Amino acid sequence: MSGAEEPDEVEVRTVAIVGTGIIGASWACLILAHGLDVIASDIRDGAEARLRDTIERLWPSLPDALLDRGKRGALHFTTDPAEACRNADFVQENAAERLELKVDLIRRIDAAAGPDVVIASSSSALSVTDMQSACGRPQRVVLGHPFNPPHLVPLVEVVGGEKTEEAYLAKAERFYRQIGKAPVRLQKEIYGHIANRMQAAIFREAIHLLDSGVASAEDIDRAISEGPGTRWALMGPLLTYRLAGGDKGMRGFWDMFAPMQEKLWNNLGTPRPDAMLQSRVTDAVERAYAHRHIRDLAKERDTRLRAVLAAKASARKDQP
Repeated sequence: MSGAEEPDEVEVRTVAIVGTGIIGASWACLILAHGLDVIASDIRDGAEARLRDTIERLWPSLPDALLDRGKRGALHFTTDPAEACRNADFVQENAAERLELKVDLIRRIDAAAGPDVVIASSSSALSVTDMQSACGRPQRVVLGHPFNPPHLVPLVEVVGGEKTEEAYLAKAERFYRQIGKAPVRLQKEIYGHIANRMQAAIFREAIHLLDSGVASAEDIDRAISEGPGTRWALMGPLLTYRLAGGDKGMRGFWDMFAPMQEKLWNNLGTPRPDAMLQSRVTDAVERAYAHRHIRDLAKERDTRLRAVLAAKASARKDQP
């Protein structure tokens, strides 16, 4: 990453949301709730109506602390991404995960946005170096990858490409903290970033266990949600294992569990997601959960997420 002049520091008052699918709409909801204006853009037919409907549906699920503020920024919509970005102080891009599309879209955003405006991509796996390759000002293109749903889950992963300047990464992190996010900085690019790679490892083993007949889809899910997933809401796997080592910390963990870990690692499944495996897994999962509508599941998830976030916030306040 290169280093040059510091960009002008401008208070973020207006955010361009380019791409208003599930992730873009959730970003818009959160940003509006912080009293900032949003200029949204999407070229798909009916996108504005869907966006407004989605925001209204998501709004009651926002954390109580946000709802109690009673703030709501203004929402504007245009089908032209250049128009959306022209007067924005920050850009959050959320287009489909196709590199050629991202490269061209970010090039057009770069041509329209003010010279010091951060252009952040929500990309789940793509390289910033690739996405910034056609830009005139590649130094201000960063990754700002949220975890779904962004209006509730605090995580946002931040990294730059080969031509990104540190000042713009820092500027992005400041903005994300301003809207209540918890930025995590990657020291270098890697496909899938951090959280999706960790999630993929768990998912791969879940598929192996399911396809091997070890347990049902419901019990595999419960083994996480009622077990390590409960702890992971409080601390990550490295700190969890340090705690498992007792007073000796991480060294104590290795002393007790290194042989078991080696055996487990050597025994983990390596399924390939070919068409036949996808079909078998889809059938098993849909049989298990066919009685639960997707929208009902999302509503239940968000209600529980609000409770977890409120409990964590309360615990932080009680800490000396």
